[in-house]
Amino acid sequence: MVRADPVVFITIDDGWFHDPAAAKLLLERQVPASLFLLPGAYSYDSGYFRALLDRGPSRVENHTVNHPDLTTLDAAGQKAEVCGARDQHLARFGDGPRLLRPPYGTYDATTLTTARACGVKAVVTWTHDLTAWGQWNPPNPELKAGDIVLLHFNETLEQDLKRALDLAAAAGLRPAPLREYVPE
Repeated sequence: MVRADPVVFITIDDGWFHDPAAAKLLLERQVPASLFLLPGAYSYDSGYFRALLDRGPSRVENHTVNHPDLTTLDAAGQKAEVCGARDQHLARFGDGPRLLRPPYGTYDATTLTTARACGVKAVVTWTHDLTAWGQWNPPNPELKAGDIVLLHFNETLEQDLKRALDLAAAAGLRPAPLREYVPE
């Protein structure tokens, strides 16, 4: 983090489940979320994300084409995943991603080199995963300035997002755009 502002970063991965209530919450509260999307997840309904980008401060970032563990791929395979997602995001939304979240948070030196070659300014993971999966609910951490909250576009996104925003407010933090705080 470049500055010591009282901020937290809301990030949302994948993009398969397009919940109108979650989109409404993001837009009503003008949450500057970083959307680490998979191209296949918006190929059947890019309008859902187009609305988030056009009417809110959210931005599309890179999460690869097919969600592989990048460390299992050679340089050419990693380049196909990272540059391929960048090219599809740029073609669909007109805004190229600047950040890469490697699937599963795993990356290696090849990933860093490949990401740079594909125009990525920084590789980021997360501090707290607040995604509820089925019957499992993650614990509520005490958020600190600079924390990166991981959520997913799934059936619980609206509730997970509300919980993340409430935890941030309780800690005296406000959501901020991750792009503006990550050193390049």
